Amino acid sequence: MTLTQLEAFVLVARLGSVKAAAHALGVSEPAVSSALAALRQQLGDPLITKTSRGMVLSAGGQRFVPIASQIVGLAAEGQSVIRQAQGAPARIRVAATSTFAEFVAPPLLAAFTLRNPNVQATVGVAESAEMAALLHDRLADVCFGPHLSGEPAAGLTSEPMMRYGLIVVASPGHRMASTTGIRWQALASENWLVDPSGVEPDREIGMLMAHLHVPPDRVQVFPNQAAAWSAAEQGAGVAPAIAHLASRHIERGVLAASTWPPPPSNCCGT
Repeated sequence: MTLTQLEAFVLVARLGSVKAAAHALGVSEPAVSSALAALRQQLGDPLITKTSRGMVLSAGGQRFVPIASQIVGLAAEGQSVIRQAQGAPARIRVAATSTFAEFVAPPLLAAFTLRNPNVQATVGVAESAEMAALLHDRLADVCFGPHLSGEPAAGLTSEPMMRYGLIVVASPGHRMASTTGIRWQALASENWLVDPSGVEPDREIGMLMAHLHVPPDRVQVFPNQAAAWSAAEQGAGVAPAIAHLASRHIERGVLAASTWPPPPSNCCGT
């Protein structure tokens, strides 16, 4: 039985799929499946089975989840103690949505480590649905994303951090670029260019597109926000953007100011 196997099992149990667990761990789906298979053989129990309703825990799996989670957490504490004993800098692992990780995290963490030179901070990209599981199982110390509430947030603290305006940007040559007073509904038939967080249903952009009934074939996902803005600037469609971030990168082509105020970004941690 290894920590890798336990981490894979706990995340599959919490997130409900091998694919989601693989994304959270930053490994391939076959790697997660292999870890689960080894753990099943070691314990002599199926632990998790796939049904028409999704992944379902066996009776043994239900009882084993809190124990496995505790072991993973203790291992993280053990690694921290060893780092302290060796005189290594304390480590803070940050998980954030793609836009936050791309634009906000680097200067924020640089300022934080400048004031706290004995702390080493790392940041990784995570989907909103993964954050509670990452925090519960000590695979992240702090997450920046949407507010966590309900059962997934049990034992976690979620605090509002900042508010921002949402705008839509496009090429200066776009047919509506010179029009004022554009309503959001007028953009429903446009091609929407988003970063990975834009297709998350519980994020503000995902909620906006759902509200406007934007067809899935009108949504194109780019590796990051800057790439989506670049494509919009070249006339490929419209791209949602955080107002104060877009103003630094795109000086023309703002189509509409937000009448869709998003919730504040939150800082979540154990």
